[in-house]
Amino acid sequence: MCQATRDILWAPAASWVRKQNQCAGLVLRVGSGQATYHRYDPRKKQHLITYGARMIAAKHQPETAQGWLSTREIRSRGYFEGEVSVLNLLAHTCCHEFAHLLQHSAGQRHYGSVHNRHFYEALDELHHSGAANATRLYLAEQASGCGIELSAGPFEFPSPAAEHRHWQVGDSVVFDDGRREIQGQVVRVNRKTCTVTVSQHARILRYRVPLSLLRRAAAA
Repeated sequence: MCQATRDILWAPAASWVRKQNQCAGLVLRVGSGQATYHRYDPRKKQHLITYGARMIAAKHQPETAQGWLSTREIRSRGYFEGEVSVLNLLAHTCCHEFAHLLQHSAGQRHYGSVHNRHFYEALDELHHSGAANATRLYLAEQASGCGIELSAGPFEFPSPAAEHRHWQVGDSVVFDDGRREIQGQVVRVNRKTCTVTVSQHARILRYRVPLSLLRRAAAA
């Protein structure tokens, strides 16, 4: 994914980015957790895109993939003809983070206004121009050459009603907040989320967790 971002997305855009910000560079890395993001360091004039290893793992199964924004974007905006698959998700994730780079370079990323109109204009253009399909093809070819399977088969998602019935108040559950695994107890079952209490350093914290991100805690 890092190489696809550099070769397919960054290479043709680098000159435009540097017209907006001379000497701007790009660093790509893989993080050990779930967090996936774009950041800009003004001191170094450096864009950083991190792809979380646990994010990649989560997007290999429909149960854990459906809670991600990238899944909702593919389905609601018709990217890749609305088909959600491992290959489509990973290619779209590259485009999503790169759209943040383009948005920032255009001066249109602001505090409290991240996924705004300017962001989606950049993301739409990556799909409409063929860059997203080129990224998808690059990932498929590189994965095949390494003996890694990236399935292009569309996911079948469990129905929300079935997910809702799966949880009850009092269930012990675990979920990932992007940095670590957290264990807690369900205190309320909502339509799309569960409210989970977590005991942490003598404090009781409450999280609203999407149903798709919950897993049953192992019995003690």
